[in-house]
Amino acid sequence: MASTSLLKSSPVIDKSEWVKGQSIRQPSVSILRCNSSTAAAAAPSALSIRASSYADELIKTAKTVASPGRGILAMDESNATCGKRLASIGLENTEANRQAYRTLLVSVPGLGNYISGAILFEETLYQSTVDGKKIVDVLKEQGIVPGIKVDKGLVPLAGSNDESWCQGLDGLASRSAAYYEQGARFAKWRTVVSIPNGPSALAVKEAAWGLARYAAISQDNGLVPIVEPEILLDGEHGIDRTFEVAQKVWAEVFFYMAENNVMFEGILLKPSMVTPGAECKERATPQQVAEYTLSLLKRRIPPSVPGIMASLHSFQYFLINFFLSGGQSEVEATLNLNAMNQAPNPWHVSFSYARALQNTCLKTWGGAPENVEAAQQALLIRAKANSLAQLGKYTGEGESDEAKEGMFVKGYVY
Repeated sequence: MASTSLLKSSPVIDKSEWVKGQSIRQPSVSILRCNSSTAAAAAPSALSIRASSYADELIKTAKTVASPGRGILAMDESNATCGKRLASIGLENTEANRQAYRTLLVSVPGLGNYISGAILFEETLYQSTVDGKKIVDVLKEQGIVPGIKVDKGLVPLAGSNDESWCQGLDGLASRSAAYYEQGARFAKWRTVVSIPNGPSALAVKEAAWGLARYAAISQDNGLVPIVEPEILLDGEHGIDRTFEVAQKVWAEVFFYMAENNVMFEGILLKPSMVTPGAECKERATPQQVAEYTLSLLKRRIPPSVPGIMASLHSFQYFLINFFLSGGQSEVEATLNLNAMNQAPNPWHVSFSYARALQNTCLKTWGGAPENVEAAQQALLIRAKANSLAQLGKYTGEGESDEAKEGMFVKGYVY
């Protein structure tokens, strides 16, 4: 007889448990099996959902991206943003120039030793290198998992204090299915919260709900979602205020992900590092950033999440936790990541950097073919440094002045 698998969730967690600062509890799940003759009698309740056919693959992908000593290369800049990067070295924003730069990035020999995943823009996912090889295939040959940016950018949030919300849910299911067919195996959706502008309860709820719906849709189509509510660096606030806001935001995010039956074992987190505002007079040491950020993660992130990825704009939690850099210098972002890996963590705490990996590389290249090898070496140096930081072994010795320059831009728009 044919059999059917049903995934039955426990009752929904009361929201107050998340907002009061208590540790997050993920609903327990149990697998119920029945044959076709008893299916009607064992029909799922309103709290039951059909098990995803991608469940095992999602978990495997998440663990691959969270490989020890490796992190994510975020190269998902939109064509407009990529144009700004090219303009900084005197190049016109043409598809040929974007292709040349992206070819440089993905074809670095040995990059897969330090990079486990690469987030691509839609154009890049379907693009070939200057030599005619599919970029997706070049990444796979290095053991790097292709990912895809799926949000449609930030727009003004009506009724808020000049805040934003992230659009892109319309048509996301069909787009995600197409991205999977093209070779993508994880997705990215970036929304933001501004501390100087509140943040308002409306903005926080909109960010959390949008992330939860995106995560559920991604998993349903075979893509591991990177969950990224970025706490913007803009402002004069201190590190305690950032910590307070981040706790509230992550409580909302996990509450709504539970409401949407998101499988926590098949997600990656990309939280912002907990730092003072960029214009705060009191700076924080890497040890303080690590202490505050790890405290946030322990209070809000369930251990079932595989990894956390840090980035320059925020401290991405890839749960593997992957952090973003948020405008920190290349060296500063690496030092903060290293500090967070000085003691064992229940998750894989790593990096998901764009500018913190590419800044020196881009300037070294300058658009000149004869500089490609040197530029690729610059990227490899940064990738290796962050690989050491993921293992807690980075020292900062021998870093160039270029790598120590800050990259914060007030009101930065992707």
